Amino acid sequence: ALKARHKTHIKQYGRDNERRLTGKHETANINQFNHGIANRGASIRIPRQVGEDQCGYFEDRRPASNCDPYAVTNLIVRTVCLGEKDSEPEK
Repeated sequence: ALKARHKTHIKQYGRDNERRLTGKHETANINQFNHGIANRGASIRIPRQVGEDQCGYFEDRRPASNCDPYAVTNLIVRTVCLGEKDSEPEK
């Protein structure tokens, strides 16, 4: 669900993210979605203990410090918990 809505999420994740999300310096590339256990360079980081326990939480590392945290939380809940999809698939 998060991969399918990557571009929708990025639009809400703060200004100038293209300058920060370069794929360098422990950041993901703004144009690609990826996830990984203990991977600080991933869009979604799954802590090592969560990977071992198979339960817990994940970190969305894409939002910038200048994002609206309420808009980001709303979008994550609608995507992950409610299964909302975009009306048109992103290319």
